[in-house]
Amino acid sequence: MKLSNPGSVPVYTIAGPSTARPLPDWLARRRNRSEKHSPENVNNFELLQNFEFEEASNCVRVSEDGNWIMSSGTYKPQFHVHSTQELSLSFSRHTKSENTTFLLLSPDYSKSLHLQNDRSLEFHTPAGCHYETRLPRFGRDLAYLRQSTEVLVPAVGLSSDGSGFGEVFRLDLERGQYLRPWQVDVGTDDEASGLQGGINVGSVNVATVAEYTHGLCAFGTSIGTVEFFDPRTKGRVATLGGQDGEITALDFSVDGLSIALGTSNGQIQKYDMRNPRPIFKKDQGMGLPIKNLIHLKTPTGERKLLSADKRIIKLWDEESGDLWTSIEPMVDINHVAHCPDSGMILTANEGKQMHCFFIPSLGLAPKWCHFLDNMVHEMENETQTETYDNYKFLTLPELKALSLTHLFGKTNLLRPYMHGYFVAAKLYDQARLIANPYIWEEERAKRVKEKVDKERASRIRGVKKVKVNQKLADKLLLKQKEREEVDTNAGILGDSRFGKLFEDEDFKVDETSREFRNLNPSTLIPGQNGYIDPTTRYVASSDEGSDDEDDNNDKEAGDEVVMQVSSSRAQGSHVKDTAFGSRVPQTRPVSKAREGVVNGEKQVTFVPKSKKTEAEAPAPERKRLDGRRSASTNTFRKQ
Repeated sequence: MKLSNPGSVPVYTIAGPSTARPLPDWLARRRNRSEKHSPENVNNFELLQNFEFEEASNCVRVSEDGNWIMSSGTYKPQFHVHSTQELSLSFSRHTKSENTTFLLLSPDYSKSLHLQNDRSLEFHTPAGCHYETRLPRFGRDLAYLRQSTEVLVPAVGLSSDGSGFGEVFRLDLERGQYLRPWQVDVGTDDEASGLQGGINVGSVNVATVAEYTHGLCAFGTSIGTVEFFDPRTKGRVATLGGQDGEITALDFSVDGLSIALGTSNGQIQKYDMRNPRPIFKKDQGMGLPIKNLIHLKTPTGERKLLSADKRIIKLWDEESGDLWTSIEPMVDINHVAHCPDSGMILTANEGKQMHCFFIPSLGLAPKWCHFLDNMVHEMENETQTETYDNYKFLTLPELKALSLTHLFGKTNLLRPYMHGYFVAAKLYDQARLIANPYIWEEERAKRVKEKVDKERASRIRGVKKVKVNQKLADKLLLKQKEREEVDTNAGILGDSRFGKLFEDEDFKVDETSREFRNLNPSTLIPGQNGYIDPTTRYVASSDEGSDDEDDNNDKEAGDEVVMQVSSSRAQGSHVKDTAFGSRVPQTRPVSKAREGVVNGEKQVTFVPKSKKTEAEAPAPERKRLDGRRSASTNTFRKQ
C-alpha cells in the first residue's frame, strides 16, 4: 500500500504492479527478499489472494451484495471468482475462447452471462457452463433488462433484410428464445452493397439501461449518434446526434435525468434528458477512446463522474465540471469497476496483477477490508519513497560506450533482458569511472565553483553603504552571515527612528571617547599602537626586479607613506625606527630557546623543584643591558 497521488484528494494504491513491464522472475524474487524487511515496505500486504492473471485481464465486476468479485483474463482464457469474506480466490474456470465482457445476472456470482469473441454466449453457474448459444454476428457489449428478463447484445454489421440498419439482438431468458432485434441506424456501407459485413461497416458499440428509474435503453453507434428505445413500446423514442467520433461509452445517472457519453477521440459530454445541449464538455487529454463512464456519489452528497481511457482515470465534479482527482497506472487499462458504497476502484489491465485503488475522499473502505481506514490514518504523515539501486538497465550502445561488451555470457553481473541488459550498480560505477577518469575532479571543481559563487554572492548582498558610521553598519550586517539571504534593512538599519544615526554627522560615533573605549576595549583606534590605516600602502623589496627598479624605488620612498616598526625593549632611551620593508630580508626563523634562559622580563612557574636539583644546576648568567652593577657579583656577600 502506497500513496500514488498525493494532493488535496489523495489516492492510495492497494494492489497492482509498480513497473510498466514485469520484471524477470530472478530479479523479482531477489527484490522481494531484499525489500522484505525494508521500512518502506512495512505497509505492503496482499489484499486478495491471486488477484492476477498470467498475462492480462479483460473485465472485472463486483456483485450487488459486495461479497464476490468476478474477473476475466488470459492466457489461457479463464475467469476468476474471489470471495471478499475470505479475501481469497474461490475458484477459477477456463473457457474455450477469450472473454469480451460479462454480466452478473444475480446478486451474487451464481448466475453470470459471458460474451466471447467467437460469437458465443455462455451461461455459467457454480457447477460449470450451464448453456452456450451462438450469435449471428460479433457482439460488442451486454445489457440486461430485469423487468422483462431480456439480454441486449449490440452487434457489428448491417441487418440481413437489406434495410441498412444495425441490429441489437434480444434474448428472452424466460422463454429461452431470440426476439425480433431492434434496428439502429449505423449508416450505409456502399462498398458492402447490402452485405452484412464489410471493412468500414457500421456497428452498435455500447448499450446502457436506466433500470432503476424510467427504464429507457440507450445505444451508441459508430457514426456518433445515441438512440433511445423504450422497452414498453419496443421502438425508438429519440435520437441524439452531432457527436465528433464514435460513441464508445454510455452511462445513466442514478436518478435517470442525465446521461454521460464518451467518444473515440477522448471527449466527454453530459446531457440532461430534457435538453439536447450538453451541460458540460470535457477532454480526457490523451486522445484515446473512452472505455468506461461511472456516476459516483461521495459521503457528503457531492456527485462525481468517473471517466477512463487506456492510460488514465479521471474523476470530474458534475456541478462545476472541474477535475477532482486522477489516477494514472503504470500499465494500460481495459475495464474499471467501482465497489458499491465505498471509495475503492478496481481495474482490469494489461499487467499481470490487477489494480486496486482507494480514495478516502470518495468513501470509506468496504466492509470486507475496513482495516484500510486505520492504515490510511497512520500513513497520512508518512513520506513514501522508492529506491532501487541494485541494478541499472543499459542498452547495447551504452554498454559499448563503457567497454563492457566482453562480459556477455561470462558473469552474472551482466544479464540480458528485452532490448538491453541489467548491470550491477557497483560494476556500472566502476566502468563509468574507468571510461572517464577525470569525472571525480570535474565534480569536485564544479562543487568548489558553486561554493565560491555562493560566498561571493553573499558578500555582495551583505554590503550597505551609509554616510556615517559605516563600521557600525558592517558590524550589524556581519551578524547575519549564517543566513542564506542578508537583509540590509533588518533591525535599526531599516528603522526610520534611527535613520539619522547613519546620515547625520552629529550622530557619528567618537571612537576616541572614554565611553567608547570602555565598551569596546579590543577596538583599535587611530593613534594607538597596532592600528592599521586602510589608506596605507606597503612597500616590499623584490628579488626579481632589476637594479634600476630598486634605485627608482629608493628615490620615491621619501614621497610615500612607509609603516615603521619600533622595538618595545627600549627603556627610556631613544627609539630607533626601522622600515618594515628593510626588515624582511633580515628575518630568520626563531630558534628554540634554551631551557633555563628567560627571554622576557619575568618568569613565573608553579612547578615544584627539589633543593638538590637547584644546588647542582649552575645559575644562568645574564648580561645586563644597562651600566648598573649587579648585587649578585659582590664577593663580600659570598663570604
